[in-house]
This record gives sequence, structure tokens and C-alpha cells, in this order.
Amino acid sequence: MDHSHHKATGDLRLAFFLNIAFTMVEIAGGLWTNSIAILSDAVHDLSDSLSLGSAWYLDHVAQRRRDNRFSYGYVRFSLLGAWTNVTVLVAGSILVLSEAIPRLFRPEQTHAPGMVAFALVGIAVNGVAALRLRGGQSLNARVATWHLAEDVLGWVAVFLVAVTLLFVDLPVLDPLLAILITAYVLYNVIRNMRRTLLLFMQAVPEEIDLGELEQSLSALAHVRSTHHTQVWSMDGAQHVLTSHIVVDSETTKEEVARLREEVSLLCDNYKFSHTTIEVEWGDNQCRMGELPIGK
Repeated sequence: MDHSHHKATGDLRLAFFLNIAFTMVEIAGGLWTNSIAILSDAVHDLSDSLSLGSAWYLDHVAQRRRDNRFSYGYVRFSLLGAWTNVTVLVAGSILVLSEAIPRLFRPEQTHAPGMVAFALVGIAVNGVAALRLRGGQSLNARVATWHLAEDVLGWVAVFLVAVTLLFVDLPVLDPLLAILITAYVLYNVIRNMRRTLLLFMQAVPEEIDLGELEQSLSALAHVRSTHHTQVWSMDGAQHVLTSHIVVDSETTKEEVARLREEVSLLCDNYKFSHTTIEVEWGDNQCRMGELPIGK
């Protein structure tokens, strides 16, 4: 592995330990200040800690070579981390809402100075972690950076509410902020859960137009038609293409070789990490038959 990969792994490791340590302190602080807003942010930070931890671990796992059990390699293991995060966030969010909603009708006093102190520490910790990961090239590093940037904004909101509570007796602001943070978290959970489910079901990636791709393949020289064109994604970033291309029966091997090069250039535009193209001559019947599309 090169120096940049080692640095990215080290940054993920540092961000993970910073986040998990602060999350533990944050839970204690939320209980001490009686702030449901801080506890709701702690749930969010716990999920981010799991994301960072799984990103750090899977950064190693993804480097494993393919073997007889996992012929495509281990990249798809990252989806397991996604489901773990979803489970933790949903359970934590339900817990926070069960505490925050009743407090809207029966507000409780919070320790505003303590909230201010924790908010400042939260901004600093998550800000340092986000800066360390900024510029990372891997998908794991970029996603982790986005999560940490969101955490900084969440702590800014806690800070503003805490400062307001120093001067105005409005304890309802604390549960209201907790509900807003939790609603935002759940919105992202549902969006990411749908995306992850589609990956599990091997749906065509959203950024790829399958019809347009088939037309581009069919437009290449000597191509009569295409079938069994299938596209799916291993982890949301690395996509797979398989297709059967039918050429004229008189097409020479040299022309097929040039056709393969053209197909390869076309696939580069879509950034496929794995491609399997089967060339069929003339009217030879495909051994797989036709796959029905739609009803």
C-alpha cells in the first residue's frame, strides 16, 4: 500500500478514536446537563463513530484479494457496515424521541453553562476530525468527512440554543432542538437505507442509463444487437457490467479485437470496475436464451 493509503487509514483511525471517546463523554454530559438535545447529538455521534470504525476496518478488508469464496473480492462487505449504522440510528432516534416529545409539554430546566461548554468541545473535536479527513480520495473518507461536517453544524445549533437559554427562560428550546436533530438524522437514514437496499437488490446505479448504454454498444461497428446487458454495483462506487454482443457472421477476429478496444473505451466513460463482454457471431443461438424485461 502506498503512503497516501496509509495516511487515509491513519486519519480514519484518529477520527474514530476522537469521536468514540467524545461520544462517551457526551452521553455523560447530556445526563449531567439534563439536555435531551445533547443526548440526541450523542446518538448521532455514536452512529458516526460506528461509520468511522467500520470505514477504518473495511479499508483493510477491501484490500484483500479475491478468493474462491468471494470471487469479486471483499468490497461488498461495506454494505454490512451501512446496515449496522441504520439499526443503531433508528433505535437511538426512537429512544430520543420518546424522551423529547413529552418534554415539549412538560419542559425541564437544563444546565445552560454546561451545554455551552460541551457544544464548544463538540465543535472542536468534530472540526479537527473533519479537517484531518478533508481531501481524502476514498468513498469511505469522503462520507466520513460529510458526517463530521454535519456534526459540527449540529453542535453549532446546540451552542446557539445554550447561549439563548443563558439569557431567556425557554426550556422548551432543548427538546425542540432534539426533535429537529433527530428528524434530520432519520431523514438521512431513510434516504441511505433505500440506497443501501437497492445495492443489496443489485439495482442499476442511479447515475447509469441502461437504455443509453445499450444504444451506445449497439452503435459500435459490426454490432448487430446486444442482449443480457446487466449493470449492478458492489458498494455504490464500483460498478459491474456484463453484456452479450452479437456481430455479423463474417466479422473477422481482427475486427472483433478492435471492437473489444472500443467497448473498453466506452466502459471507461462509465467508470466500470469490472466488465464481462461475450461476443456472439451471426445467428448462433445464445446459450442463455433471452431474459424477459418487464411483464
